[in-house]
Parts: sequence; structure tokens; C-alpha cells
Amino acid sequence: MDTKNDDGTAPVLLLVGSSGGHLAQLLALRPWYEQWRRCWVTFDTPEALSLLDGEDLVPAHHPTTRNVPNLLRNALLAWRVLRARRVAAVVTTGAGVAVPFVVLARLWRIPTVYIEVYDRIDTPTLTARLCRPFLSAMLVQWDEQRRQYPEATVVGTLL
Repeated sequence: MDTKNDDGTAPVLLLVGSSGGHLAQLLALRPWYEQWRRCWVTFDTPEALSLLDGEDLVPAHHPTTRNVPNLLRNALLAWRVLRARRVAAVVTTGAGVAVPFVVLARLWRIPTVYIEVYDRIDTPTLTARLCRPFLSAMLVQWDEQRRQYPEATVVGTLL
């Protein structure tokens, strides 16, 4: 991912997740992503702004649960972000904000990686079910989660 593009910029790793626990799980990947240029998409809560101080942050529209207007706003945001940046891959832990980014990225042939959250062991999350057809890779944190996602790779717990 550190190869330069024609315009001299490095590709961007797009990290997408709701604030709170979803963001915390993405932040736990720091040793893996810290060497790459990255952009974050999350909610502009005080906690998220503090945790991502100094990072390239694009605030997403919230709430996302059963909120069709914000789903449409985030779809437009995803289109703008993916068009404006040279995104090498989208990595997400969910929740609802992830759906438009994963769908559009996959349609534009950008690799998409979903990491199922650690606290959903027996049932799949709605976001994972919606994103699954558009994923390049599905990662889970527990062996037990492979009952819902037999194709998934177990990466262990992030927190």
C-alpha cells in the first residue's frame, strides 16, 4: 500500500466504523495500519474526535439505526469520499455507517474487509449480513463466529 499513485500520493486505507466500541476495535489495529496513509469515517462525537485527533477524519451522519435519510446521506458521503481519495481498501467493524461504503467500494472494485464485532458470538449482526455479499474478506474474532461465517478468517480478539 505504500506505492505512490500517478499523482505522487500514496493510496489511502479507509477505516469506517461507528463511534464507541466499533471505533475502539478499529483503533486496536494500530500496529497493522500505522505505517499507511489512512482516512477515518466515523461519527463526530467528542470521544471519537479526541481519539482521532490529528488523523484525517470524515464525519458521518448519525444516527444510522433505522434511519433512511442518514443512510442516503452516508451513501452520498461514501460516493464523495471514494471519488476524492485513492482508496486502496475499506476496513470496517460496522455498524450501519459501513453499509454504503462497503457496497460502493466493492462496486468500484476496491477491496473490502469486514471484522465482525467481538460481542456477537451466536448471531450475526445486521450490518454483517448486509455487507457480506460485497466483501473481499470476512474476519471474525472468535472460532464460534465461524458457525455464521464459515468462509471467515479467525483473527482473534482485538480488545
